[in-house]
Amino acid sequence: MNIEENTKEEVQEIKNTKEINLSTSIIIASIVVAGSVLIGFSWLKNGSSPKANEAIKNVRNDIKALETVPPISTSDKVLGNPNAEITIIEYSDFQCPFCGRFHKDAEETIKNNYVNKGLVSFVYRDFAFLGDESIKSAEAAKCADDQGKFWEYHDYLFTHQKGENQGNFSNKNLKSFASELGLNTIVFNKCLDSDKYQQAVLDETSAGSQAGVEGTPKSFILKNGEVVDTIDGAEPSNSVVNKLNKALKY
Repeated sequence: MNIEENTKEEVQEIKNTKEINLSTSIIIASIVVAGSVLIGFSWLKNGSSPKANEAIKNVRNDIKALETVPPISTSDKVLGNPNAEITIIEYSDFQCPFCGRFHKDAEETIKNNYVNKGLVSFVYRDFAFLGDESIKSAEAAKCADDQGKFWEYHDYLFTHQKGENQGNFSNKNLKSFASELGLNTIVFNKCLDSDKYQQAVLDETSAGSQAGVEGTPKSFILKNGEVVDTIDGAEPSNSVVNKLNKALKY
């Protein structure tokens, strides 16, 4: 979706009045992203792409996010070389169909061509906003992490999506997934039943919201800890590759 002509002056006004110390190129990139690729998002309201006024709001959010995305911490789930020059921080929901698409296409490309070669580290963060099963599946993945199986469980969830809040990610099924992956089910089940990681999931989702995330998947590309670009929605792998190659050449 493109930002309509009659909103261009408003977008310009946002840029001019927003007191933020960003380079012109980053601001322009944010506007292009907000206007052209948000169609891949799973949106909080009505499940549809934003109209022009909502696109302007997302310009503000993208600019804000460049300053407020939380830094990497010990609680993050990091895949690849933690000292890599480039880091991708993805906010995602295990029930989100666009996230499933991104996982199957772009995420696999990122892992095979960049993470496995030590060029990029990949960080997964929860943005569990689609319902109870989003929260519970995120908790389950963290319980799997207690046994060193976060990424295996993460992959299993994305490849076993079957609608939203239809019972596929019920406690019973989440426990069954753990058994399929060879986890100690007694330990896993105790963790899941205790809601051990519920607050952590909610806190991670809240932090994503404060960073300007409104739908999933939403990813930030960082170079040496500074955001240089974003991946908005289920962008195709060729688009992601172009952005990563550009970041590596900065």
